[in-house]
Amino acid sequence: MPATAALTFAQACLARVLRPGDVTVDATAGNGHDALFLARRTAPGGVVHCFDVQAAALARTERLLAGAGLADAARLHACGHERLREALPAGVCGRVRAVVFNLGFLPGSPAGDAAVVTRPETTLAALAAAQAVLAPDGLVAAVCYTGHAGGREEAAAVADWCAGLDFAAWRAARYELANKPGDAIIAWLLERAAAKKPAAG
Repeated sequence: MPATAALTFAQACLARVLRPGDVTVDATAGNGHDALFLARRTAPGGVVHCFDVQAAALARTERLLAGAGLADAARLHACGHERLREALPAGVCGRVRAVVFNLGFLPGSPAGDAAVVTRPETTLAALAAAQAVLAPDGLVAAVCYTGHAGGREEAAAVADWCAGLDFAAWRAARYELANKPGDAIIAWLLERAAAKKPAAG
């Protein structure tokens, strides 16, 4: 298979675990493209919880899903992704099939508005929250864009956090095009191990 962009690779991995009716999280709604991908992959009956601190991002996401006939699949949360665990319904904890992050700034914002970017401290808190709500065999996909102020530092913080995960419970893989010109785009894929079946007898 030819090497592909980090986001495309992450979506291909997500597609393998998503099923109709699944609960998913778009932790950085942005322009709504991840939410649309998740909603389509989990239809019919799926729910995607979308988080963003920017009203414009949630409005774009809502319009995109409505245009695709998937408005009923979305639950919009006007808060930072670090609050995803407390914002999700209580019955969802441990049942989320996938959580997706696009780390950086809102594409299409004026000059890549440097005042509104994801930051290491809230991103690490959000990853821990995603870890807490994920189902066995669930997947977290975090795509780190490094071409903005603080982007490299955030990617390094995510790398350190992933390296510290318990190997018995998690598999953390990194995907990056090593010869890509310009700033790196890195996809981290975190898979929760399946629950162990009790021993027979």
